[in-house]
Amino acid sequence: MTNDKASGDEAIPEQDEAAQARALSEQQRIRREKLAKLQAEGRDPFAVVKFDQTHHSAQIKAEFERLENAPVSVAGRIMSFRDIGKASFVDLQDRDGRVQIYVNADELGAEDYARVKTYDMGDLVGIEGFVFKTRRGEISVHAKKVSLLAKALEPLPEKFHGLKDPELRYRRRYLDLVMNSQVMDTFKKRTAIIRAVREYLDERGYLEVETPVLSTIASGAAARPFVTKSNALNLQLFLRIATELYLKRCIVGGMERVYEMGKDFRNEGIDIRHNPEFTMIELYQAFADYNDMMELCENLVAFAAVKATGSTKVNYQGTEIEFAAPWRRLTMIDAVRTNGGPDFSTVRGDEEARELAKSLGLGEELKKKLSDCSRGDILNAAFEKFAEKNLVQPTFIIDYPTEISPLTKQKPGDPTMTERFEAFVYGREVANAYSELNDPIIQLDRFQQQLRERELGDDEAYMLDEDFVSSLEVGMPPTGGMGIGIDRIVMFLTDAYSIRDVILFPTMKPQEG
Repeated sequence: MTNDKASGDEAIPEQDEAAQARALSEQQRIRREKLAKLQAEGRDPFAVVKFDQTHHSAQIKAEFERLENAPVSVAGRIMSFRDIGKASFVDLQDRDGRVQIYVNADELGAEDYARVKTYDMGDLVGIEGFVFKTRRGEISVHAKKVSLLAKALEPLPEKFHGLKDPELRYRRRYLDLVMNSQVMDTFKKRTAIIRAVREYLDERGYLEVETPVLSTIASGAAARPFVTKSNALNLQLFLRIATELYLKRCIVGGMERVYEMGKDFRNEGIDIRHNPEFTMIELYQAFADYNDMMELCENLVAFAAVKATGSTKVNYQGTEIEFAAPWRRLTMIDAVRTNGGPDFSTVRGDEEARELAKSLGLGEELKKKLSDCSRGDILNAAFEKFAEKNLVQPTFIIDYPTEISPLTKQKPGDPTMTERFEAFVYGREVANAYSELNDPIIQLDRFQQQLRERELGDDEAYMLDEDFVSSLEVGMPPTGGMGIGIDRIVMFLTDAYSIRDVILFPTMKPQEG
């Protein structure tokens, strides 16, 4: 085995960038020379078509008593090599972790053993052998045959400093997965969470459906869309910002319980909580309301937490979060009042609310000019200023202003409020749900009001979807609907600081040069 320090065989002292670049270039040259030699000998590793892998590292360790002395074939990446003369120990890394491989000259033959010692850190190998336990008690595989399956032409990051630069980790996620076991664990948990969400809904009679990603109208949420064009139709199209209006059409058609999990796209800022391309699940249930959605939300998330972590309690950034039902319920007005803000139940009319906004210094939270803001706009801004950051444990904020909830039914007896909630954890929204508006006349009026908002400069206001209004005229039953941000749920259940830590390949600007 080559003493490839740049690949991780030993820690190396800090070097300037030029020296590091020279060392990397030298290692790349050496590895290519080794590849050329193998190819000249008729041993091209890239010509290998397949390898019959029978076991993985975790299975061998978990089932040692059954597998001791049994033949196995394992495959993975060389992560370390310890030479003890005529024998060596190799750490082999596969998808589940690492297992020790014992190789010796007597078993392989002097020529093959010498060839194995020329392999580099990062090379992919297949091992055929049997399971045993070393004198020190470590479960290992005794190699009877070693096959080089692919040559790593670029050295792995050296293990002392590792792959720590966040920018590099996101750009080269494949290296991040190789070098950081906790990253692999995060994405395994992500898969478990997504599987659990589907399992929970499927068992309750929901149909998973697929709706268009490209549409002539971007609606269903307050967001800026990505714009594209169909050359065949000579037509402007939008990447979807939400699946809501198509899924409601499914309810109109009689499906009763539907959901879709997939990508939405919003042409907005990028930060630790936002990526332009993100995963959302939306679900709709006929003959239900937002109270049913609250119960569904808290139980679904708790179910996913147990499936992924074994518990409803998780530690997020040093704070224990309890996801078990029931979650706290608090009206938006009460949330503002109990977190040091004013009592909006005493505020009458838009003008009084605007004067209050001035005294509260709400300019930064308002999405448009103060003169164009209603009481509901200002209540929402006050909520963002005073309450949102304090909602650490899972909390449903219920009863949102009508002006900011154009697809939601009004609360009986209070035309200023709607039957809407958002779920918050650690000061972050994770779900949004309504008792869905199903009156086509009121819905058309709400859309027209949104068009007026767009004319006033709000480019996140809803577009008018006339076909959706037509579908409501056919008749949609009373319906509860909800959207849950999958990426944010994964963040909480994996203790991830940034949304980029739970998206395999987050959106990045291309590197210059």
